Amino acid sequence: MKPAKVKRILFCQGNKCRSYDQGLIIEEPLSIRVEGEPYSVVMRTPGEEINHAAGFCLSEGLIDHPDDIGTIGLCDDDTNVVTVTLQPGRRDRVKDLLERRGFVSQTSCGICGKELISDMQQILTPVKDETRITVQQAIECVEKLTGRQELYKTTRGAHSAMIFDHNLNPLSQAEDVGRHNALDKAIGNVFMERKLENAYLAALSSRISYELVQKANRAGLVFVVGMSRPTSLAVELGQVMNMTIASMREGGLLIFCGRERFKDLTDNSKEGTEK
Repeated sequence: MKPAKVKRILFCQGNKCRSYDQGLIIEEPLSIRVEGEPYSVVMRTPGEEINHAAGFCLSEGLIDHPDDIGTIGLCDDDTNVVTVTLQPGRRDRVKDLLERRGFVSQTSCGICGKELISDMQQILTPVKDETRITVQQAIECVEKLTGRQELYKTTRGAHSAMIFDHNLNPLSQAEDVGRHNALDKAIGNVFMERKLENAYLAALSSRISYELVQKANRAGLVFVVGMSRPTSLAVELGQVMNMTIASMREGGLLIFCGRERFKDLTDNSKEGTEK
């Protein structure tokens, strides 16, 4: 299935209108079933269903390694349903998650940021990688991402994520209607190719939420650089997990935590309020 459909639309400006063909990104449900039971339904753009489900299961803590998977595949060739089974030993270790008592993507009402981070620390680990790069290199990673957003160019409605290794060479890239899905697909691709130990930096087309930092941490990523700014909880989680969180701004870079991983910084900042 193609990820976009062409529709005839009308564009009006003042009292003048013209019609033209516009690609619209497709949004469809993907049901992820684990051990024969429904686990989650996500709205996503069709494509890379296996990698999407694998990346999702990794970020949820259901698996740590491809060998934790017993089987993974489409249900009767239905691209809207992926079924996952776990190896017996792994199934026993994540019994609570399978019962959704630790399902971190569905937080209960009233939970505060501190409680949420405390819960997530059960499946997250602070990163130890201290590889350093320059500010310009981080900016160039985002620029590479924007140059490869083919679905966005067609539809203006897609998010994108790209994973880079320690030498800042691209490992994978994915687009989707959902920013979480795009990152799951990009991570899932590297994960299923058993190259996750090489993953270092994620460049995102979206704002950085705590869920994206969570997914990046589960993949062992050190850097998360976005085109939009992070939420407060994303930065707090990044700090706890010893990660570097940054975002683009007018050709420069806003660094929210983990500035020690930039090897070309000098502390000549002035006090003030960021606008």
